[in-house]
Amino acid sequence: MKLTQSKGAFYGLFSGFAWAVDTVLIGIVLSSQLMLSTETVIFLAPLVSTFLHDFMSSLWMMVYMSMRGQLKTALSKMKTRSGRFVMLGALLGGPVGMTCYVLAVKYIGASYTAAISAIYPAIGAFFAFLFLKDRLRLPNWIGLVISIVSIFLLGFTGEGFTSENFALGFMFALICTVGWGLECVICAYGMKDDEVSPEEALQIRQLVSAGTYGLFILPVFGGHFLTVDVIMSMEFLLIIFIALVGTASYVFYYKAIYQIGPTRAMAMNITYAAWAVVISVVVLGTPFSWKLMICCAAILIGSILTVADPDELKKTKKYRGETA
Repeated sequence: MKLTQSKGAFYGLFSGFAWAVDTVLIGIVLSSQLMLSTETVIFLAPLVSTFLHDFMSSLWMMVYMSMRGQLKTALSKMKTRSGRFVMLGALLGGPVGMTCYVLAVKYIGASYTAAISAIYPAIGAFFAFLFLKDRLRLPNWIGLVISIVSIFLLGFTGEGFTSENFALGFMFALICTVGWGLECVICAYGMKDDEVSPEEALQIRQLVSAGTYGLFILPVFGGHFLTVDVIMSMEFLLIIFIALVGTASYVFYYKAIYQIGPTRAMAMNITYAAWAVVISVVVLGTPFSWKLMICCAAILIGSILTVADPDELKKTKKYRGETA
């Protein structure tokens, strides 16, 4: 495997691990007494936590880019054609994708929503092939299918079928998968010509996401009262740290998109489902089960198959137009 692909695979794998840590910690925040006080708060909590997460992440990125002397340049890239594509991807992945995810959880439950949303790499792979000509070989497709099916089995319990609003929740879950899949592909397109670096793209992404949540989504749902309560609580200190971990995950994810293309980057990133289970079992004492372990192993194996290059020793055209 070429050095670029090896680095890209590592970036994608580490992004998945960091996002698993992020997921486990944000789960602790959402299960706190503050976030469970009323039914209204329970519904708003994921939206408010996502807003504060992305807002603090944008501040962490500002610190990072300032230390590198690139903050002004990164912000100026929002005016470029590539920057606008990144902004579009940010809107689809953050406000559209995550908001529909939360609404799906409301109507059909967390497990069923998580299982449906696991197909987003397949959606992304289709759009990557359509718009970027990012082709996968048969072994890569087999690996992607193994990962997606394993995540589906990991999260599926079937309780969503008992919901009176199943069709509505299912629709929101599907919109979420399209939003997340398109985010990766559109951001990859924005970074393809090197006009915007992965770090600059992430700075733009987090600013756009946080701004959209803070100025539009939360006011629509009447959620800023909870925002103030969270900021004044101890949970906010944990969110600040979680945002740092999430920022690291996003940095590596965007680097993976840049290095190995959106389809393979998504395949490595979704290993967060397996990492999250392992962390929960080891650190939080979540009960062990063979179903969890087998699905986790299958997710990792499938991800490795997805990024594997069967013709690595031949002169083949790569995602970025390189030849061996």
